[in-house]
Amino acid sequence: MADLSHNLAGIKSPNPFWLASAPPTNSGYQVQRAFEAGWGGAVWKTLGDPILNVSSRFAAVSFNGQRVAGFNNIELITDRPLEVNLKEIYETKKRFPHHAIVVSLMVEPKQEKWHEIVKRVEDVGVDGLELNFGCPHGMAERGMGSASGQVPELVEKQTYWAKEVANTPVIVKLTPNITDITVTAEAAVRGGADAVSMINTINSLAGVDLDSWNTIPHVAGKGAHGGYCGPAVKPIALNMVAECARNPHINVPISGMGGVSNWQDAVEFMLMGARGVQVCTAAMHHGFRIVEDMIDGLNNYLDAKGIASVSDLVGKAVPKFSDWGNLDLNYKVVASINTDVCINCNKCHIACEDTSHQCIDMVKNPNGKDYLKVREEDCVGCNLCSIVCPVDGAIDMIEIANELPPMTWNERQAVLQSTGCEVTIVKK
Repeated sequence: MADLSHNLAGIKSPNPFWLASAPPTNSGYQVQRAFEAGWGGAVWKTLGDPILNVSSRFAAVSFNGQRVAGFNNIELITDRPLEVNLKEIYETKKRFPHHAIVVSLMVEPKQEKWHEIVKRVEDVGVDGLELNFGCPHGMAERGMGSASGQVPELVEKQTYWAKEVANTPVIVKLTPNITDITVTAEAAVRGGADAVSMINTINSLAGVDLDSWNTIPHVAGKGAHGGYCGPAVKPIALNMVAECARNPHINVPISGMGGVSNWQDAVEFMLMGARGVQVCTAAMHHGFRIVEDMIDGLNNYLDAKGIASVSDLVGKAVPKFSDWGNLDLNYKVVASINTDVCINCNKCHIACEDTSHQCIDMVKNPNGKDYLKVREEDCVGCNLCSIVCPVDGAIDMIEIANELPPMTWNERQAVLQSTGCEVTIVKK
């Protein structure tokens, strides 16, 4: 079996699957249960000045029969005394010395506040710290969380304050509620961060009850925006991880999170540059034992690929991720319908005819049933027909051999600017 051991900026764990700072890591009882189930590490629910949480606080978005496709919450940081949390952190680390315990922290943007909490938390023997600059609700209204995380200068300054006294690695958790996450990631690196983690939750409103007109969730008839997570946010998170991984100025390890629900998701995050992953919503939906399938699945995948260590996955797909202007304008794929598999539901024809490029025809067959056929010369390879098709294998996207040389938009524009002439591409 492959080596699943994980090392994030010097924080070691038996595997790359950590629980994220959230309700599942609110107490020693929970974190110890998680370690018994097989989780490699946990980021303790954010410590700071304890607050009062509201009731109710969670909501979910289900779609097309899938429960909890997205998850929304208006819960804040720990509502338990700091002394109680520190005692349980100490006891948990003593019982599980080889598992990673990282503690999430959030305090006011004041140097003395950061110095105080960093020292108190490290005194109980943690493996690392995660600075929470991402929470988009409740704490942000008090100048913390994403209110700090959206200002690069504050990210840099507060990271520096934590690093002034920290003896363990410092991870900076970034907010996705920003135009360009690489800007704040770079600020964290300038402040001395040993690693960055992303993404925290996305500003959201889960829904509105059509009978009462209350928001979902609501507190005595009043609602507020919350943080959105779960499978629905994975594409957003994956993009932000990839953008940071390919940025040469963000030269620290990345801990990836945001919709990780199974081992396949974890592999995608690692291929795009994350050294390991953090999980929240999937554990809340299915319980801690989902990590067993994650570990088995990752092991089997690495064995099938002939890869000796999970660390060998990290960043392997990053070179394939680029800007639109670097894509080959002459590359072409077209749809191909397998009539032996097609069930003639006509969804591809309708989608193409109404909303795409009108290149799928219904062919009348006097000797048998009518069938669908793609006019390849008009197909632009948009993938829509294969996306809406309900039958696996009924529509394939086929690469077409092209006699034209590769040409990107950036190359085209460079020639245009240097010559003043439109680019003309001739066949080889």
